[in-house]
Amino acid sequence: MLKNYIRIAWRNLSRNKVFSTINIAGLAIGIAAALLILQYVSFELSYDRFHQNADRIFRIKQDRYNDGKLSTEWAAGNYAVGNSFKDHLPEIADYVKVIGFRPLLLGYGDKSLKISRAFYASEAFFRVFSYPLLSGDVSTILKEPGTVALSASTARSLFGNEDPVGKTITQDNKHAFKVTGVYNDMQANTHLHPEILFSYATFQQAVKPDDPETAWSWDGCLTYLLLQPGVNPHALEAKFPALVKRLAGESQDGSQVAFTLQPLKDIHLYSHFMLEAEANGDGQTVYLLIGIAVFIIVIAWINYINLATARSVNRAVEVGVRKAVGSLRSQLIFQFMTESVLLNGMAVGAALLLVLISAPLFSSLSGQQLSFALLRSATFWVVLGILFLAGSFLSGLYPAFVLSGFKPVVVLKGKAISSRQGGTLRKSLVVVQFAASIFLLAGMLTVFRQISYMRSQSLGINITQTLVINPPITGRGDSTFVKRMAAFKEHLVQESAIRGVSVSSVIPGDRSPMNAGGIRLWGADPKNGRQYRVLDVDYDFVKTYELKLIAGRNFSKDFGADGNAVIFNKTGIKELGFANPQDAIGKEIDFWGRKLRIEGVVEDYHQQSLKEAFEPLLLRLDAGAMGYFSVKMSPSEARQTISVIQRNWETFFPGNPFEYFFLDEHFDEQYRADQRFGSVFGLFTTLAVLVACLGLFGLASFTILQRTKEISIRKILGASVTGIVVLLYKEFAMLVLLAFVVAAPLAWYSAAQWLQGYAFHTVITWWQFALPFVLVLLIAFITVSFQSIKAALMNPVTSLRSE
Repeated sequence: MLKNYIRIAWRNLSRNKVFSTINIAGLAIGIAAALLILQYVSFELSYDRFHQNADRIFRIKQDRYNDGKLSTEWAAGNYAVGNSFKDHLPEIADYVKVIGFRPLLLGYGDKSLKISRAFYASEAFFRVFSYPLLSGDVSTILKEPGTVALSASTARSLFGNEDPVGKTITQDNKHAFKVTGVYNDMQANTHLHPEILFSYATFQQAVKPDDPETAWSWDGCLTYLLLQPGVNPHALEAKFPALVKRLAGESQDGSQVAFTLQPLKDIHLYSHFMLEAEANGDGQTVYLLIGIAVFIIVIAWINYINLATARSVNRAVEVGVRKAVGSLRSQLIFQFMTESVLLNGMAVGAALLLVLISAPLFSSLSGQQLSFALLRSATFWVVLGILFLAGSFLSGLYPAFVLSGFKPVVVLKGKAISSRQGGTLRKSLVVVQFAASIFLLAGMLTVFRQISYMRSQSLGINITQTLVINPPITGRGDSTFVKRMAAFKEHLVQESAIRGVSVSSVIPGDRSPMNAGGIRLWGADPKNGRQYRVLDVDYDFVKTYELKLIAGRNFSKDFGADGNAVIFNKTGIKELGFANPQDAIGKEIDFWGRKLRIEGVVEDYHQQSLKEAFEPLLLRLDAGAMGYFSVKMSPSEARQTISVIQRNWETFFPGNPFEYFFLDEHFDEQYRADQRFGSVFGLFTTLAVLVACLGLFGLASFTILQRTKEISIRKILGASVTGIVVLLYKEFAMLVLLAFVVAAPLAWYSAAQWLQGYAFHTVITWWQFALPFVLVLLIAFITVSFQSIKAALMNPVTSLRSE
């Protein structure tokens, strides 16, 4: 019987080629889109789950408050918390400290290698985390000062095929370190990708006589805790405030700081705090894409249900004959389910081909590399199997019950089979399809408008035609280094194509890593201290970037060394309690015990993307700042100017790589994740609308086929082609209108919620929803009109002779 069912199913599919093609194409596109999205999502959700003790590893997050209001959230906080918590809380089995290191040059023999991702790590690093060691002892690899562990790729670059363990390398041509081990390159789905790990003991030795183990006022240490099995993290967290107050005393005001536990598995998607090890992903984006995948596959299944139930009239006689000769309803259900399985199987095969063809395009859009390797992923095949089984069952179940339920006496007498419930269901499903399409189009428009808004708004700072040179790596600490920095700058200023040069610790587009707490007016209560992001700048920073002074003056050599002068932004002055910036000029502040004078206030500007709110900034004069060189150039002579700059660089900083970038491009990189999301959203929204249109085309074709005689009679009675097209289209237009009524409030609410994630965002306008409605209405009109016009132009005599 199974062979007979398959043969009959194949005959039905091949006899109705148009409807079969529409169904297979719609399902294939839906399944392929869902597979691509779910492959991306599964990777994003897999971050740090490979660690053996992932469920027991937590990172300590540090929150700082001003007057009870959250001011900053830190991924890398106090240095003392790890060892202090471990010593006093038996629920903690072990801990790891990780500290970021600036870019450096590694040397071995005549080879040198620039390292961008370097960290200090305490000795428990490889005990707590499941990063595989290729050589070295887990218990001693990071125990002694002056020792390092190298990633496999770093070891190959420096040593080739030599065994690096036991050999000595240099850092910045000055400091020597012994290699004690090599670890496998960190896999992609982890939030830490160090190229080299220095022992934490090395850091302790470097900062003596200060002791980081008792430093409750230093920020910058990533601290991970391994909890004992069965420990409730929330109960453990509740013990932190009292312990901190007891151990830190006055150095840590419990009302101004709070420590919480952040699950290791949540870091990648839900952590965007100060001093992250690297940029993380976005959980909101991941779940939005899951929603799109569900929309697309549901739309494809709706197409199948609609077309199958619409064709029920044509198959009514077949059902009647089968029942008359003894077929049971269960057998008929099995037959129609076989058709669904066969059609879904063909769609899965086509979807698999589409996935393989489109994987490179999706990789470029999403930034996540997908390739034929996904065929080796068990998750991929599990998802594919689920989609196949769910699609076969869900899309085939209702039509099977509808078709198998016809009464043979009725249909064999030639009576028309129609169902008000079936018609209502088809219309409801079409409404769902159109509502999903309108919802996705409105969402896509919101995303694109927000990205365009952020990129087009004035930053309050001029970053055009600005070349930024990365700071020199070697030579720091040399007695002549500051003089060489100044001399290099003076040489650049003398070039006619260069309009200005500034040196600063931070450039626009980057958050300052220095967050200074306790800043207050001189003589004020320490409890009134505020936190500021500090930028060390030279005399020319304000002028070079064209910051707008709204009170006071710029840094100037005309006022002596000006070494005690500071400039705040407008938000920073408000934090000090000044409503009028002019009132702050001349006031003195307490900066960690040092008396500094407020000489100027600049208008708020966007140090970072418009996703971030204005932060309180403090510009501190450092005439010998050792940071980035920002060079304003003439656009007409860019290439020649860069060559001149490079020659000067090689003269003043021999052995340092000359690395530069244009600031506007660097600033735009902050929006790259949003742009990728917009591209992916746009692609799958287009696919969702396409799948909906395929279903509409098939349903319109079948509906018009059923009304052919009605159309012919209307023509004979004088109806025009236009009138017939309007008549046929009106029903679908009403469904689109109903879909808009359903989708618009949901789309408005979702857009408003999504935009709340941006400190500066576009406003929601009525046309964001009207335009998708008009677009879907137009698409529906084009889709339906093709068949409607064809039917309206048909010779009515031919149609009426059909019997």
